[in-house]
Amino acid sequence: MEHSEAEVDMIHQKVRAILRGLDGQHPALQSDHGMLRWTLHKSLDRNPASGSVIVGILIKELEKAERSDTLHYIIPLLHTLMYTITKAAYISDELYERVYVFCKKILTLPKPYCTIALDYANRLKAEKKVPGFSYQKLVTTEQNLRRDTQQQQQQDKVLLFLDPNIISEAVCNTLLRETQASQISQTPVKCMSYVITNSFQAALGQDCNVRLLQQVLQDLPPEEVELWFQEVLSAVEHSARENGIGRQKHSQRLREIYGKMVGTSEEEAPVSKLQVIPCPSPDIRVHLWTNEDQLWKELVLITKETQNTDIEAESFRIPELPMDGEGTEQNRISVWSNDSGIERDLPGVEEKESAKLQRKPCIKKKGPDLDSAVLLQNLTKAPKGSRVGTLQRLSGQSTEVPAEPEKLPTARIIILGDDRALGKLAKAYYSYRKREARRPHRTLKAHLQFYCIPVRGESTDTSPDKDDPPIMNEVCEISTYLGRVDPWYEGNINTLRDMIPKLSLMPPWPTSDATSDPFILDVTSYYLRFGIQPVYFQIYSIKIFFRDTSLEPGEDVFLTELKVELQDCPISKGK
Repeated sequence: MEHSEAEVDMIHQKVRAILRGLDGQHPALQSDHGMLRWTLHKSLDRNPASGSVIVGILIKELEKAERSDTLHYIIPLLHTLMYTITKAAYISDELYERVYVFCKKILTLPKPYCTIALDYANRLKAEKKVPGFSYQKLVTTEQNLRRDTQQQQQQDKVLLFLDPNIISEAVCNTLLRETQASQISQTPVKCMSYVITNSFQAALGQDCNVRLLQQVLQDLPPEEVELWFQEVLSAVEHSARENGIGRQKHSQRLREIYGKMVGTSEEEAPVSKLQVIPCPSPDIRVHLWTNEDQLWKELVLITKETQNTDIEAESFRIPELPMDGEGTEQNRISVWSNDSGIERDLPGVEEKESAKLQRKPCIKKKGPDLDSAVLLQNLTKAPKGSRVGTLQRLSGQSTEVPAEPEKLPTARIIILGDDRALGKLAKAYYSYRKREARRPHRTLKAHLQFYCIPVRGESTDTSPDKDDPPIMNEVCEISTYLGRVDPWYEGNINTLRDMIPKLSLMPPWPTSDATSDPFILDVTSYYLRFGIQPVYFQIYSIKIFFRDTSLEPGEDVFLTELKVELQDCPISKGK
């Protein structure tokens, strides 16, 4: 496939600018690294045929970085390359093989290079055999395009929390506008059409008339589009599972389905060219974080939706019981009971007044029903005699924790803001786990993943003597640490903390399509898809006791440090 020298040279310049930003030679390029990556991928949207050029240039730079031991290039460039392969209209077998060989070569490097390379090598192996498989899996998972009830447990839910006390009104409005516009434009039928079109074009290349196929899908009723989607999806998944099948046999299968869809109308169609197939952004639910229990309630709703349970957020609250006959003591609530509940089975019943005996509200559970609490009990390991609900810290990794089930929903929680927002998240998560520890039978079965996008928040310090960089470094210490751990995060996410507020103040694009260039939403989607290097934090809890015994002890939760203002109050040892 021929490409102009000007186009190839322009892509070369963009890749070199990204490398200079990774080297830190030019502070301006380093701070604009996320924008450089975005413009590189936008060039792929403008010219779908440039996918092979971008992949060829990136793999050449990766091979050079591996030979010269410039390892800080590898992870950022590898993520950029895999995102290009996912969005590209067509990639040749030679390029697939070249990238696959490189991923196998860097398996000898230490973590995280080898783990990321292993993941991508497995993806490339499937992608080479079934072109378009990564795109199909990505869209069906993010958009929850399920085929049966069993796949409902594997869907992902994305929650984005914005604290209006920290995030500016302009950023909140921009994110609400971009996510709502994408949800309106990305209907399930459209997303199914995207998967169908991309599967045919990735397998058949220029033999697929995309414009004709899009017109056929547009004229079909939604029910028939879904039927074709199920047929294409079954063919793709069958080819991915079948051993010994190659790209040629898979292409033949899709060619037969393609012929049935377009019929004889293709004879009158002009010569086809590679077309842009949009990659819809994930279904993101934006929430203004005004209530401390909002995170927990949203997780309850996710569990209810994905597992078809009848859990209600308010049902977790234990009702207050009336006082006893004398009005001096409140009846005790039995959270866990193994007794029969029959009065005559109680010890010393003849010595007690019958008026005092009554059935306590309790929940009696049998052995098989306790499986939902096994994982949490192993994690907490509360010693005998300890208070119910206290979380005990374990060092290291417990070998007694059973393997988690494969079919669990994943809740991806995105937090925009500085360290104040992350501190609020730590308190909400601690409260959430503490609530579960009190009621193990109510443990929510879901994988939780947290994502942090640092954004300059509303500063409470109005002093004009302080410059912006010190203030930003002080309130974004956690994201700065994440940037040191993961160079990809530093270049693509951490450097955008000043750019996002500036972009939110710009007027919307003067086009009818509100999502023509949704930079903030695109960066968030890119983070969700390629932020695969986990970093773990310890949550600390501290109790503050007062000299005045009439005052109740205070409790606070933090991730790295705690700043409090006390007036002549000694602090005891924290837990």
